[in-house]
Amino acid sequence: MEKTVAAISTANGTGGVGIIRISGENAKEVADNVFVSVSNKKIKEMNGYTATFGKVYDDGEIIDEAIALVFNAPHSYTGEDVVEISCHGGLYVTKKVLRAVLKNGASPAEAGEFTKRAFLNGRLGLTEAEAVMDIISARGEQSAKAALSCMEGNLRKRINAVRDNLVSIAAHLSAWADYPEEDIPEIDTDNLADSLENCRLKLSSLLKDYDAGKVIREGVDTVIAGKPNVGKSTLMNLLSGCERSIVTNVPGTTRDIIEETVMLGEIPLNLSDTAGIHSTDDPVETIGVKRAKDRVKNAGLVLAVFDSSKALSDDDKELIELLENAPALAVINKTDLKTEMDIEYIKSKVKHIVFISAKNGQGTEELEKEVADIVGTSNLDASQGILATERQRSAAESALKSVNEAIETVRLGITLDAVTVVVEDAINSLLELTGERTTEAVVDKVFHQFCVGK
Repeated sequence: MEKTVAAISTANGTGGVGIIRISGENAKEVADNVFVSVSNKKIKEMNGYTATFGKVYDDGEIIDEAIALVFNAPHSYTGEDVVEISCHGGLYVTKKVLRAVLKNGASPAEAGEFTKRAFLNGRLGLTEAEAVMDIISARGEQSAKAALSCMEGNLRKRINAVRDNLVSIAAHLSAWADYPEEDIPEIDTDNLADSLENCRLKLSSLLKDYDAGKVIREGVDTVIAGKPNVGKSTLMNLLSGCERSIVTNVPGTTRDIIEETVMLGEIPLNLSDTAGIHSTDDPVETIGVKRAKDRVKNAGLVLAVFDSSKALSDDDKELIELLENAPALAVINKTDLKTEMDIEYIKSKVKHIVFISAKNGQGTEELEKEVADIVGTSNLDASQGILATERQRSAAESALKSVNEAIETVRLGITLDAVTVVVEDAINSLLELTGERTTEAVVDKVFHQFCVGK
């Protein structure tokens, strides 16, 4: 028998309500040991999806007034009997209620155990379960929409469409090979290649969206770079919505890296405002400049800032050279002043360019659009269901590799038995992706990343 578990399912802080969730075969009995309703009706006598008001006791002492909400198996989050006790949301009170529950027959829930039970009881697929934490940690509308889409099964539908096609191919190949005396249509290699190509395109589309999906979930490491006094810190403050970096007319005010995470539209930017890149004999500035250059080389996105009111200097041109092959946006700042810069030179070297006045807050919409184009989120449809974890990406890549091998095998005219083998490998990879065929170690690793109480 699976043990009955309990945990606090609300955030670890002070709030209006704290919820202690109990799940398992003995959830109602455990709740009855600590909760007494005002009607004296036992929780084990209540219908599912009903609530009752009462008090929570610990060794005969009243802890708090509370509401008990009952969910009967299998129609609960975990697929088991579940009781949720909602008390006042103070840290002391919720922990004391939990202690009483644990003293009266429940065991502490492990990280992600409620969702893990939902998966093991068939309430959720593995991709839907993984989406739960993405919903909790969503930073914006796009990331929340992507997570909700996965939890509703849209990602699994995309995967299953490929899997079903591959299963049909494998079944036809096996039947044709194993029962030659039966009236089974001969394999048309052209049609076979077309079907495999269709699977390849769908898997490639899934993988293409992965990086963009990762950006809206986790953000992109972004460096603000430029020579001193071009407006890097002003841009940092504009994007942060507060005075995060010190802004003065004195060049070289920023000597180290200042970091902040901000939302640019629906894109989280993990911003770093770096020291001005320039030639200097100052040993402290030299360290800051080196760090800035290193950040530029390793950044997921570079916002290279230039002062349009001044002619391009050697320091500007050195930065432009550093941007070669980097995901970079040239930010032409101080457009409120007369332009003295050779804009065409920058256009010839940097693909993406935007004009702003960080001081006046002008050009942020254009900045957002250009950044979305660079990081690949501009055409992302978060509602269609996108790959969300490295585990999912790895399984999809493995499936694609097998499909590519199958296509090559058909093209080379190798025996169809070899095609069957790699097609079955692709099917197995997709079954691992959805959790229909996976190891206990993989399942444990997935749910270990969850928070306790979920």
